[in-house]
Amino acid sequence: MNDQIGHFLNFLSVEKGASGNTIAAYRNDLTQFDTFVASTNGNAQNGHRDWDRLERDQIVEYLLALKRRNYAEATVARKVAAMKSFFQYMHAEGVIQRNPAEHLESPRVGKTLPKPLSVTEIDELLEQPGKRKSPESKRDRAMLELLYATGLRVTELVSLDVDNIDLAKPYVRCMGKGRKERTIPIHEQAVAAVVEYLNGPRSTMVKGRNEPALFVNRRGERLTRQGFWLILKQYAREANIASVVTPHTLRHSFATHMIRGGAPLRNVQELLGHANISTTQVYTHISKEHVREVYEHAHPRAR
Repeated sequence: MNDQIGHFLNFLSVEKGASGNTIAAYRNDLTQFDTFVASTNGNAQNGHRDWDRLERDQIVEYLLALKRRNYAEATVARKVAAMKSFFQYMHAEGVIQRNPAEHLESPRVGKTLPKPLSVTEIDELLEQPGKRKSPESKRDRAMLELLYATGLRVTELVSLDVDNIDLAKPYVRCMGKGRKERTIPIHEQAVAAVVEYLNGPRSTMVKGRNEPALFVNRRGERLTRQGFWLILKQYAREANIASVVTPHTLRHSFATHMIRGGAPLRNVQELLGHANISTTQVYTHISKEHVREVYEHAHPRAR
């Protein structure tokens, strides 16, 4: 990997507190761009590229190459964001005298509203683990209940340690984006599911190992994001949910149902760990759309 890209990624991690997922995405995007640049002019020695020689036209040609390969606009927009941040960093550090990406425009990506599950669909989903009799099913019920009860991101969920949850208070403490810690209260149903998991099934899975992770896999090791996603997809199929269900779907559903229930927007923002309230406001639009659909269903002539 190019030296300057490595320095930039370290800057994002140490100085900006970027998440591991963000670092991985930027590494892939910038390495792909670096490979393209190398194939066009190859001005690098021992991993050090003379970025000052890079012309804006080369960046544009790279974006056109992505378009020819049918990359989605959202993906291209992310790659543009990575390049702009990278060149801005190098310019600020004095590595380059001019920023070739300074006025680079990202593709316009239409914002699609997240699709929350209905309360009925959530109930069906949460009931599925109870139909099985295994330590893993107790774990799965605890995870699903906790995710829907708190609106945690999936990375936050699988990063939880046993000592991050206090079942007496009760609350869960997690580290969100930008290494910002927040505490989220848990309702009784989720508490009961976690207690049942901790009182036996987890010990069976850990097999005496000194594992700090709250949620573990069959080997007694911390469950991964990918592992949870596969578990969720299986239960969604068993619940006969037609729409696509991802870990973020439960987060969207939590926020939407909170706002429909009358929760103040600021409270939902704090629970979700959004830095900007405008990010949380998308759920008010979802709720308004839901009300409109219900009204039109009840009053067909109003359409």
